[in-house]
Amino acid sequence: MLLAQQPLWQEGRAASEDELLLCHSAEHVARIRGIVEPVWLDEDTVASATTFEAAALTAGTAIEAALQGGFALVRPPGHHALPDRAMGFCIFNNVAVAARAAQRRLGLERVAIVDFDVHHGNGTEAIFRHDDSVLFVSLHQWPFYPGSGGPDDQAETTVNVPLRAGSGDEEYLEAFSRVVEPAVARFEPELVLVSAGFDAHEADPLAEMRVSEEGFRQLARRCRGLADRVAAVLEGGYRLDTLPRLVAAALDGFTR
Repeated sequence: MLLAQQPLWQEGRAASEDELLLCHSAEHVARIRGIVEPVWLDEDTVASATTFEAAALTAGTAIEAALQGGFALVRPPGHHALPDRAMGFCIFNNVAVAARAAQRRLGLERVAIVDFDVHHGNGTEAIFRHDDSVLFVSLHQWPFYPGSGGPDDQAETTVNVPLRAGSGDEEYLEAFSRVVEPAVARFEPELVLVSAGFDAHEADPLAEMRVSEEGFRQLARRCRGLADRVAAVLEGGYRLDTLPRLVAAALDGFTR
């Protein structure tokens, strides 16, 4: 799905192995490609013979969103995936692969990733922790899965914004104004990629936050104002009856 006006939408494409290797080890890519029978990769993440195809399509579609200024409506999510293993429903780190590919294809020196999924994007942080060309900013419930991203987990280009359980629109938007916007402004990115998770919604079954539909619209609008070039990738959100409305609200915020 594109944030730009034309075309309105288009199908994604699979990432190449070279693109996946921008963020992941050859062993991890080969392990996922070689799965033929259902297997648990960790306590949360099951994979089967079709997982490589699905995950490569997800990563490739995220790349195209980054290049074209779009919203990649994809699953599986990606922000827990580490360089050498899957984790927490995530096979390949879609937003990280998209950031690396955009740097290579567009010649960008600075990319910022803003993650408002309810869980800390530990995989994205791990991939870019020692890379001063990518700023990673995460707003998330804490303490909570995966146990990282606490108040002391900070670095020059890693900004974690842990929020207490029960936080809603007011707390998220205040933290965005107080921490996220100044951090991104100081970094002066040429591209902002948004890990757009919707599991901080008040009705989501996997967390304890209270963000409303309007809250996600406002978060997307704030993200849109961070740079001239902005794109987004779907992460979490686990109520099928609310997720379409939340994505629609975010699209409205991204495009207005």
